[in-house]
Amino acid sequence: MLSHLDSNQHPTMVHVGDKAHTERKAVASGQISMSADAYNAIVGQTIKKGPVLQTAIIAAIMGAKQTSSLIPLCHPLNLSSVQVQVQELEELCAFKLFVSVTYTGQTGVEMEALMGVSVGLLTIYDMAKAVDKGMVISDVRLESKSGGKSGDYKGS
Repeated sequence: MLSHLDSNQHPTMVHVGDKAHTERKAVASGQISMSADAYNAIVGQTIKKGPVLQTAIIAAIMGAKQTSSLIPLCHPLNLSSVQVQVQELEELCAFKLFVSVTYTGQTGVEMEALMGVSVGLLTIYDMAKAVDKGMVISDVRLESKSGGKSGDYKGS
């Protein structure tokens, strides 16, 4: 039987009450590529909407915290920490976001890390779209996870 369907084949939230409380950590990443004009405007902080990268960091944190409001059947979590790093990839006219989420409890935080990355990248797009509507968001992925019954994962 599928974990998110009950015996009547109706959607249900997975019961995690019997799982052990362990420290869970997940790291996700993603990239946004753009024109040189958009990249330089973001780095030079000349985008009219304000400081793009700082706003994207706040948005990524907010996205991680709101995951259960947006993804059906995700458990609402009281996250311990959300850390965001932005890597400037000048040679590619791109930015790479890394979101690391930690939590001590009974379910994983992969979705929270992935949601944080997605919302952060979408915020960059939103703030710079007046300069470049052709920006491309790509490679959103889970980098690693630790804790829980399924153990550790490290992407390739």
